[in-house]
Amino acid sequence: MKILIASSIDPETIEKLRKQHDVVCAFNASEEKLRSLITDRGVLIFRSGVNISSKVMACAPNLKLLIRAGSGLDNLDLDEARSRNIKLVRIHEPGGRAVAELAFTLMLALSRQILEADRLLRAGHWAKHELNGCLLTGKTLGIVGAGNIGEQLGQLGVAWGMTVIAYDIAASSERTNELAKKGILLTELQDVLKQSDYLSIHVPLNDSSRNMIGAQELSQMKPEAFLLNLARGGVVNEAALVQALTTPDGLRGAALDVHENEGEGAISPLAEFPNVILTPHIGSNTIDTQQEIGRRILEAITTFEAENKGRTHE
Repeated sequence: MKILIASSIDPETIEKLRKQHDVVCAFNASEEKLRSLITDRGVLIFRSGVNISSKVMACAPNLKLLIRAGSGLDNLDLDEARSRNIKLVRIHEPGGRAVAELAFTLMLALSRQILEADRLLRAGHWAKHELNGCLLTGKTLGIVGAGNIGEQLGQLGVAWGMTVIAYDIAASSERTNELAKKGILLTELQDVLKQSDYLSIHVPLNDSSRNMIGAQELSQMKPEAFLLNLARGGVVNEAALVQALTTPDGLRGAALDVHENEGEGAISPLAEFPNVILTPHIGSNTIDTQQEIGRRILEAITTFEAENKGRTHE
């Protein structure tokens, strides 16, 4: 098969694909570059950071299979894919644990002022009696978006002795009961905002979730609460977050792995805040996760070949 890999994936997976297929790699290429490379491809593998638009797919008459090596679909023109009946395989499960663990890591780092302690010590200042942290145990963890990632983060919170509440617009009564058995109580968004000591965002980016957490929502949060966004840049209004962090009785701190503007040279408006942790969209970037995603990619292509044997030669 003729495969275009538009994002960096597990290197061993790429080598295995090369042994059996015609593979072209163009990591995070421009739309113009993708349009020129995809013309004869039957399979496109991609992650976040690259835009798979209708114009890109229009240049690929042989495109039959899209593999999203991760979770979100905000960078894919789904309508175009559906109209052409292009099969989409979304490998979202492996990254869930990695993102949940990063969220928990950021909660701990914020609570104990790890970055500030490190910075001061490197400068020769022994701040032992100046840095007062707080425990996670006994606190309330609020989760917006109780899907794969939100559920796994909630279970980590429960295991740590936290009260875990969550909001999910799509939750059924069956899902509500399922989460309750794991110690995660689904409730209204307003309740989650008002009760959380730590608020972690895990929803896809779409028209209804863009700027979902803005000035009004942030104003409902507890003074001294922490906000975490590991969903997508644009779900949290960063200008409103800046205001919430500088307002008396506002937020105590924040951590963002995703940003309104991402990529080389982009500087966050939160970059100067010592009580904010910024990471470059590394949620699912663990060796274990990417190896598992690689195995799933190989399985997806093998399955697709078997299903279409004798009907396609791409």
